[in-house]
Order: sequence, then structure tokens, then C-alpha cells
Amino acid sequence: MKIVLAYSGGLDTSVCIKWLEEKYDAEVITLTMELGQESGDLREIEEKAKKLGAVKTYSIDAQSEFVENYINPAIWANGLYEGKYPLATALGRPLIGKWMVDIAHKEGADAVAHGSTGKGNDQVRLDVTVKALDPKLKVIAPVRQWPMTREEEINYAREHDIQIPVTVDDPYSYDTNLWGKSAEAGPLEDPMNEPKEACMQLTAPPEQAPDEPHYVSIDFHRGLPVALDEKVVDEVELIKQLNQLAGAHGVGRIDMIEDRLVGIKSRETYECPAATVILEAHKELERLCLTREQNSFKPALDQKWGELVYYGLWYEPLKDDIQSFIENTQKYVTGKVRLKLYKGSCTVVGRESPQSLYDLGLATYDKGDSFDHTSAEGFINIWGLPSRTSGERKKR
Repeated sequence: MKIVLAYSGGLDTSVCIKWLEEKYDAEVITLTMELGQESGDLREIEEKAKKLGAVKTYSIDAQSEFVENYINPAIWANGLYEGKYPLATALGRPLIGKWMVDIAHKEGADAVAHGSTGKGNDQVRLDVTVKALDPKLKVIAPVRQWPMTREEEINYAREHDIQIPVTVDDPYSYDTNLWGKSAEAGPLEDPMNEPKEACMQLTAPPEQAPDEPHYVSIDFHRGLPVALDEKVVDEVELIKQLNQLAGAHGVGRIDMIEDRLVGIKSRETYECPAATVILEAHKELERLCLTREQNSFKPALDQKWGELVYYGLWYEPLKDDIQSFIENTQKYVTGKVRLKLYKGSCTVVGRESPQSLYDLGLATYDKGDSFDHTSAEGFINIWGLPSRTSGERKKR
């Protein structure tokens, strides 16, 4: 049997290599994706996989693909789950699943495998993606099958001479990409425990951030960031620079109880500096450039888009339908947004656009006011007619 394993080099997937060999007598081919996690030299990860028994390894730098095809639609949709989580891991999973299928086809593999747990969201995202792209491929999730606790898994790794970056004393489980970093397990499982700095790696503690605020501007073209502080830069690099800049000011920390797809509540912490800043700027530019009715209606579709992505339904036709509408709204979302970063806060302090619907002549109360005040009385009479009629009925 030949199996393509999505391999990160961490605890679960390292143990998976040995377990798949023992359980299925399989030839394991590993696939490692670079989505901006900067986990080290991909070649070193490949060498580790080979030492553990992988017969072949693949390393794919898919950062540009990740931004263009997954992060950008999330920016257009102001993608958040339950109003807080910018969907970082959820966006990366369908891309990983797509590459798993591609490599399986190339290698003539019988199955694909991943290291997701049986009560998490990632198993759904990966399984559903694979089945949507190739219903005939078998999907194996060893962590769903083996009876080991996390501590027993660590001991298994030690017994099989598997080098892992996790100890019983440091039990956090991480996932990182360009759009954010998640942490779970260990002390975080008690919702009353304040997250320790040990599990925070992309953001400075707000109380230790610089005492002076930092101002940053982002230029957007058709709803996507194209320049940082008026310097045009590749979007991958723009996101990396914003992660460092905003992270240094403590921006992007998220601590939430979220509702997982499988029906349980989970305590998660996230660090999403760039995502926090970009989404805040994008939402404000939409307020400037979209009509009142668009700004009223679009958030409902944004929310549904985010839910479908979180639930692993990247290939759901409804998601594509909603995305088509959302993308169409972005044709006038072009302009500049200025933000202030200060000790964990990100505040929009300025915005301008050549496509702005803001008219100073209509808005001002000073000299130059072009609004026809005399038209207001007739408008109010007509607008309030239903309320007035209802009030007269009450009096009767």
C-alpha cells in the first residue's frame, strides 16, 4: 500500500510515519507545505521524514498560491469565524488537501493520511477536500484510530527514537501560517487560565509594547492590499512585514471560546497581527466605497462565507456563489487606510479613496454645505407616514 502523508515534522505526523508503516505495512510518501509558518529548512524536514522511514518526500513552497487563492478571498469577505477568528488554519487546509490529492495521483497512491484528531475541525476540512476532489481516494487519520493519549504518544515517540519538539512539560499544539498562529491543549484547556507567554510567539505582550503609537498606511486596489506605507510590495512580503510590525505592538492576540463543527466548545488562542490590521482596514474602506445597502447586506454573506470555510466546505457550491457576489462588490474598494497601532489596539484613523461615496459638500455643517435642507421636511413626512398612521390608529 502506498500512502501520501501530510507531514509537518511535529509530534503527530512524525509518529504517523512509523504507525502507518506498522499498521498498514505501507510505503509512506510525505508532503510538507510551506504556507509561511517558517518552521525551518524544508530540506531538514524531508531528511527527518526519510530517517523515520518515508520512501519519498515532497516539499512545496505554496505561499503565493495560499495568498492569491485563499487569503485574498478571505480579505474580500472580511473572513472571521464567530466574529473573532480570521480563519488562518481553516484557509490552509483545503490547499494542503488539494496538494495531497495531486501528489497521490502523481505517485499512484492508494490513500492519503493526515495527523488531525478525531474531535477537531481539521479532519473534516481535509477529508471533505480530498473526497470532493477524488471520491475514490481512501483517507486515513491515525490519531482518530490509535488509542494513545497525548502523553502516551510522546512516550511512543521516545521509544521509537522519534525527535519531537513537544514535551509533557510543554504540551501546546500549534499551527502556523502567514495568516496566523493557533495554540491549544495543555493549560489552555481550562478556560479560566490566562494564556502564558510561552504559547505566544508572534506578538509582544501589550504592556511591554512601545510606549509610542505607530502609524501605518495600507493601499488597496479592488479590495486587496498592494502597498504598505506607500511602498508597493509583493503581497506575501506585505503580510510578513505587517506580522512583524503589528506583532511588535501586541496587535492580533485573540483568546476565545469557539464552537467547533463537531459540536463541542473549544478554548483557542490565536495570534494574527497582519490579518487583524488588514481586515480592519478593509472593512473601513468598504464603508467608504460601498453603498448603504451593500454595507448593510454584505456582512450577512461575509459571515456565511466564513462559516462555510471554517466548516471545511471550501468546495461547497454555495461558497462559490457567495464568493462571486462578494468579489463583484470589490471593484470600487480602492484607496488608502491609515491605522494607529498601540499596545495591542489597532484603530483606523484615516481613509481616502478615488471611489469614495463620501461627499464633503453634503456632509459638512460649515460653509460650503450643498445639502438642500428644505427638502428634509417633505422627506420626513413621507418617511414617517407609516408610523404616524399607526399612531393615529392607537389613539382611536
